[in-house]
Amino acid sequence: MLSIACPDPTAEDNVRDHYLQRGQRMVRQEDWDALSDMIREADSQRQLTPGFMPVAELLAYGARSDVILAAEHALLDGKPAKDAPLLAGIEALEHVLAERSDDHVIGAIVAQAHMDIGWAWRGTGWDAEVPQRNRAAFAAHFDRARDIVDDYKDRKKDSPLLAGTGCALLANAAQGEHRVADHYETLIDLNPANPRSMRALGNHLLPRWFGSYGELELEARRTAARTESLWGAGGYTWVQFDAIACDDQACANLDVDFFIEGLHDILERRPNAYTANLLAAYCANSVGQAFSGNDQADQNRVHIAECAHDIVRDHLTELHPMIWAHAAQGFDNNLRVRSPARFAASGREDAMRIITSLFSREIAAGHRIVFTETGPQAMPA
Repeated sequence: MLSIACPDPTAEDNVRDHYLQRGQRMVRQEDWDALSDMIREADSQRQLTPGFMPVAELLAYGARSDVILAAEHALLDGKPAKDAPLLAGIEALEHVLAERSDDHVIGAIVAQAHMDIGWAWRGTGWDAEVPQRNRAAFAAHFDRARDIVDDYKDRKKDSPLLAGTGCALLANAAQGEHRVADHYETLIDLNPANPRSMRALGNHLLPRWFGSYGELELEARRTAARTESLWGAGGYTWVQFDAIACDDQACANLDVDFFIEGLHDILERRPNAYTANLLAAYCANSVGQAFSGNDQADQNRVHIAECAHDIVRDHLTELHPMIWAHAAQGFDNNLRVRSPARFAASGREDAMRIITSLFSREIAAGHRIVFTETGPQAMPA
């Protein structure tokens, strides 16, 4: 009773894969100078994919992907085999950096590689669950990354890639060194069209990380004011986006009317398939399925979940199962996906169930819902 296009890969997937593979291919050809120029150009032009992913970050990840994947494979069980060449890849990148020590793009790639390997050592468990050897390796890689980034601190003011690398270092910063809002304010102002930095700011301002609920609300409003010309009220929504999905008190404190106004402003300013799927899946699944027993938080969740109805009816034209699958897991960036096909299938199943429920009245009346390029149409079954 429901028919909707489900492109595989999506247009966003194609764009991301293009840049990832290009970065990887240029490194395998040892064409570092051309790669650095390409990343610098994308960074200076603030190029984004339709799904808000910085092109410079995609090229940089492609450049270090072989090294990272090898390290992650060696550390899959938390402890490498005795003969695993765990340092070979990062040492090769360090040689490249030594030959181009004045190139902040190469510095950012190598610093990010160290942080990725550090996370591969540490994993995502609580500190008490992480063996001392793994925690020490995590800290050592982050310390080296910090030393690299410090060599280019004057360039952070004009490079979102480098500023973002500096923000990533906060995960291992000492108490008193965080200044989370200052770091992210610089990054957001460098490229306000990229909402990923706003989402990361909100997450890092939760008490479980480096902030407080008061700081979260303050910075969400400040970000909305600074980015109003681009996002309307959307800056508030982006900063609160991940924070309220994983923290009941943050959700209870939310100015829900302002948040919903921001949802509408985002859709109005970025009316594409990626945005529609992201916000529909977020409202219906990440928030709409996360009731907790905190009365105020749950009441706010009800209001946000109700937005899925209008988003699907007014903006959805095709289905992106991977977005819905990640929404069900709270958009966890550290999630290990063993089977992408099975993961996507679970997202499609969730989406079809939720979307079908939104059209229950039409379906009960004997109609079939067909999604077209202009939105859903009720047709005789």
